[in-house]
Parts: sequence; C-alpha cells; structure tokens
Amino acid sequence: MRRADRLFLIIHALRGRRSALPARSLAETLGVSLRTIYRDVADLQVSGVPIEGEAGVGYMLRKGADIPPLMFNAAELEALVVGTRFVRAFGGERLGVAARAALLKIEAVLPPDLRERSRRTRIFAPVIPGRHETRGPVDRLHAAIEARELLLLDYRDGDDRVTAREVEPLCLAFWGGVWTLGAWCRLRGDFRNFRPDRIAQIRETGRSFDDDPARGLDAYLRQVDTC
Repeated sequence: MRRADRLFLIIHALRGRRSALPARSLAETLGVSLRTIYRDVADLQVSGVPIEGEAGVGYMLRKGADIPPLMFNAAELEALVVGTRFVRAFGGERLGVAARAALLKIEAVLPPDLRERSRRTRIFAPVIPGRHETRGPVDRLHAAIEARELLLLDYRDGDDRVTAREVEPLCLAFWGGVWTLGAWCRLRGDFRNFRPDRIAQIRETGRSFDDDPARGLDAYLRQVDTC
C-alpha cells in the first residue's frame, strides 16, 4: 500500500468516532507496525490534520472535523460487510487487502448505530492461513488479465497429465469453492476454462495480446451463455 493511501485511510478511520481508536487497531487493519502508525499520525498532525490523542491512548479527530455519514440502510450495510468478508476470504491477497481498506472507509463515515450494526452481522467468511496458496495463483492471473499479458501455463488435467498452454487470460470466476480462469487457448484455438489450483507453473512471455473481438471477453461470455 502506498503511504499516501495509508494516510488517507487513517483519516477515514478516525472520522465520526466518539472514542479514541487505538494505534494497535489501526496497525492491524492496515498491516503495518505500531511505529509506522505513530510516525504517520505525527506527520498528519504536523500537516494540520486535527488529530487528537497520543501513543498508548488512541486517536480521534477533533470535534467538528467530521463529514456527513453515508446513507445506507441496515440491509445494504450488511450486504457490504458480508461482501467484503467474502472477498477477503476468497479473493486472493490483493483483493483481500483492498476489501479490508474499503470496509474501513465505509465504517469510518457511518453514524454510530450503523457502525455498531456492521460489527454485529453474523455472516462470516473466516480467513484461513494458507487458503490463498491452496487456491492457486489468483493474484498473478488477475494482474495478467488487467495487463493483457500472454502467459505460458504448465497445466495438469484431471488425470494429472501436464500440457503446455499458451493462453490469453480474459476473466476469473469463483464457483463457491473453486476458481476458474476463462481464456483463449492458442493450442486448442478456442476458449477454455482452467482451474488455477491445477496450474503447475506460470511462465512469463514478456508479450501482450491484442483485444480481438473474435476471441475477447464478450465472445467468451457469449459462448458460456450458450453452453
């Protein structure tokens, strides 16, 4: 996370609070050390952000330095909280960090009653250590999709046979337990779905692929709809 983004999130976390937020809570949420939080808060204070408090006690914004709350009803808020929990649990490390930051921003501008409601929701998606690794290289594939990066995959089929596939990655789909990569397979000359947890190795090609309507995302989705 860029330092500018972290400073922004600290300010959002302090907005609307009636009690001091411990530095340790900020550190755990943002995935940094206590020392980093102390330094960031001190820099924000020097820059004129009206943060009150101290190390060991906690921090809050001076009264009057708030912004109007977002207008969510209880059901909408619960949907957002549950959604971010599922992304943290199943969306890979990259999206998991972004989901945690998004939830922090949302809760920072909620009125106290709705903020408390968001913490009471009883639908959980536990984050299990090592889960992302067992589901395969979702983060790496996500980055390749965004960059239109041509990939070479060593892929194991259901009989554990490995074949080399040159693919144009188009999208990722989550099926409630299994991820699939939708791609144009140059070996087969057709669209194929690959399970990330069956990818034995990803070899970079250093090449990108063009956005060809005949084998792009829209064409892939049309084929999926007709299957």
